[in-house]
Amino acid sequence: MLTEQEVARSWSHVFKSGKIGPASFDRAEQLLDELRAESPLRHRLTLELEELRIIHASRPSMAAQGS
Repeated sequence: MLTEQEVARSWSHVFKSGKIGPASFDRAEQLLDELRAESPLRHRLTLELEELRIIHASRPSMAAQGS
């Protein structure tokens, strides 16, 4: 199991490149699974992931780039 600091660092690396695709979302889900259910970081990142999915889905040009 990763620490919250390790998850936060890895999370940043996943989305830092700007190229968000299915693999990015899969990796983000894996990172969330590393955190305790009651973790405030897990709650924050879960909300962030939902927002990223909405943004990514609403921009067809970005969806095409991530494929």
